[in-house]
Amino acid sequence: MSEFINNSSQRKELLRHMLVRLHEGESPDLLRNRLIEVLRSIPYNEVVEVEQELIDNAILSEEEILEFCDLHTAVLDGSIDLEGAKEVPAGHPVDTFKQENVALRAEIEKYYSVREQIQTIDDSQVTGFVLQLRTLFNNFSDVDKHYKRKEYLLFPYMEKHLITGPPKVMWGKHDETRAALKAAHEALAAKISTADELRSAVALLLDPVADMIGGMVMKEEEILLPMCMDTLTEEEWYKIYRETPEFGYTLFDPEDEWKPQGVNVEKVEYSSTDAVVLSSGAFDIDELEALFLHLPIDITFVDKNDKVRFFSHSPNRVFERNRSIIGRDVRMCHPPGSVHIVEQILDDFKSGRENKAAFWLSNFMGGRFIYIEYTAVRSKGGEYLGVVEVTQDITNLRQLQGDQRLLSYEHK
Repeated sequence: MSEFINNSSQRKELLRHMLVRLHEGESPDLLRNRLIEVLRSIPYNEVVEVEQELIDNAILSEEEILEFCDLHTAVLDGSIDLEGAKEVPAGHPVDTFKQENVALRAEIEKYYSVREQIQTIDDSQVTGFVLQLRTLFNNFSDVDKHYKRKEYLLFPYMEKHLITGPPKVMWGKHDETRAALKAAHEALAAKISTADELRSAVALLLDPVADMIGGMVMKEEEILLPMCMDTLTEEEWYKIYRETPEFGYTLFDPEDEWKPQGVNVEKVEYSSTDAVVLSSGAFDIDELEALFLHLPIDITFVDKNDKVRFFSHSPNRVFERNRSIIGRDVRMCHPPGSVHIVEQILDDFKSGRENKAAFWLSNFMGGRFIYIEYTAVRSKGGEYLGVVEVTQDITNLRQLQGDQRLLSYEHK
């Protein structure tokens, strides 16, 4: 038996045989018990190789692999051997994926805790629990940025290394999760009056989302990410690292900077020739970054698709921001009670009815006076490009009187 266990080709043949039997209708539990009994564990790379071979040899189609993907997970859960997987440096794109998975697991645990409480509530408690679920599912929706980074940054490099099956299957599962999230949001936006209606929505529409996201976390942690660490080059990872901020982060704000060993990053990083050239001047990247850090106002830009694209990362911001909001729908960045105001502003700006909306808080955080202004951003031709939010603490400005014509430095 030990010879069988330690033979890679025989391990893969047994796994291949079991997956085919799964597709023919055999019980996942029985197959999982058999897998554990005979193999104890199987290396993560062999799982990918077997699924790729099944597709390449036309034994199973990509659609069939996709249809049974969750059953594959059920069979393999706890049986995948991660021994020998490469260590992941802090700040590496895989480290970011894994940290996001930690945050997603925490949200899933919160969901199951709320779900358990819902099983015993009465009708008078429904509204409060619906609000809790809306917040949780707003956070779940952040997973789209995680998935897009896989789809547009990671998968192309996998395909360059001739690993085509798993990316296609995973992309299909991403789309299933997106559809399930959409259905869950629609259910939570509808009028839910009774505890039984809420329990029904939980069982039919909300549970699948948590299960899908949790299942994908397992596939990434135990199969995809270790295999990619073995396959992609350091230069390829650095290209992924450099482009990651364009898509944003999921429930996590990375702080560690990563540079690969043995790679001339100067060839990959921005150089002085990559200036941001505008109609009235130009900046290099360092200058532009420093400029936004030192402005006496906070700026946030939301694009025409209602996604947060940029915020000035000043150390003295009025409202806290972190990079996990990049790429997030602006509606998801506001409490449910104020989303209708956000919707109104977006609708009025896009239609051209309005171009500016102002708000102010006269007693913010111990008496500060905060001014907030939203302005529609349009092209020279009048095309709607998005919204810029400018926030400023004007407490001291409101107290100014007379003139100041002599030089005087303010020291803090």
